[in-house]
Amino acid sequence: MSRIWLAADSMVTPLGIGTEHNYEEMRAGRSGLRWIEDPSLLPRPFVGGLIEDQALYARASRLESMCIEAIDDIRAQGFDDFSNTLLILSSTKGNISLLGSSQIDPLRIGLSSSSEFLQNFFGFKKAIVLSNACISGVLSVLVAQRSMLWQEWEQVLVVGADELSKFILSGFQSLQALSDTFCRPFDATRNGINLGEAAAALLLCKEKEGQPLPLDSIFVAGGSSSNDANHISGPSRTGDELAMAIRQAMEQAEIEVGDIDCISAHGTATIYNDEMEAKAFHTVGLSSTPLNSLKGYFGHTLGASGLLEIIISAESMRRNEWLPTKGFEELGVSQSLQLTNQLISRPLHTCLKTASGFGACNAAIILQKVS
Repeated sequence: MSRIWLAADSMVTPLGIGTEHNYEEMRAGRSGLRWIEDPSLLPRPFVGGLIEDQALYARASRLESMCIEAIDDIRAQGFDDFSNTLLILSSTKGNISLLGSSQIDPLRIGLSSSSEFLQNFFGFKKAIVLSNACISGVLSVLVAQRSMLWQEWEQVLVVGADELSKFILSGFQSLQALSDTFCRPFDATRNGINLGEAAAALLLCKEKEGQPLPLDSIFVAGGSSSNDANHISGPSRTGDELAMAIRQAMEQAEIEVGDIDCISAHGTATIYNDEMEAKAFHTVGLSSTPLNSLKGYFGHTLGASGLLEIIISAESMRRNEWLPTKGFEELGVSQSLQLTNQLISRPLHTCLKTASGFGACNAAIILQKVS
């Protein structure tokens, strides 16, 4: 069976444009999170990841402009023909910041309108939307993989994006989920999330017969999703269902626990999410595997988060180094975990990426490196 590999990627975040630039900023310990005072977003100051001076394209919303910049960077890498490419847009809220605006057609608020706009802007053959809370980015990559294996697409471009808005911030505030300072994933003093905005783009291609993948290429080895049916916003208290998704992903990738070199966790820094993930990793037998959360660099970027973190994890694998969990100092979950709090260098061949979201959904994906 042909392998589906990560051919090109990019991102637009508060740290800047491009994967390499963002990675170097993270490697240097810098974060895109800062204190924000903007009453149009939230009445009080809050910590978040806001992109300043976002370029706007004609007839495009701010969210769509973020997507355009990320996709344009992939075109600049030599992938400029999307005429036979499927586009998957991953977002939780899309253009919801346009609600109440008198300057725009209300039909532009729907996610399908953004996918159609991007399809026409770049000339994609077809565009679909995947919106499944905070697992959207990871699930989109799995849908892309299966679309190429089962529907004969040679290329799929996944773009994930969400932006800060009053609607999103007030919603998380009403759940008392926002941290009153910089987030601390898995830490004993964690008290909630920081929200951020970003756009990430990933081009996946199918391995061609007789043309083996280059060394150090990253491919999707397996993946799975599950639903724990626990609560509309609260995660499972046991982690069993995320553990099930991890096991199914490993089974599809034909690997064992000992083959996993690193874990990129969802790690939102809320009390219950981090505890649930810790229990899931313990249940599967991954308590001693190096693990990080990247939320301290970007905040939780919702529909972009899983995709953003897959791209950064793949870059880490190419460099054989694993980034620290920014904000983490002292373990604050009931199960032992091997949280990285400094840059570590070691051979990395296989990575597990997890995600969980509202509606009790979970996802796991296995990335492997050609060696």
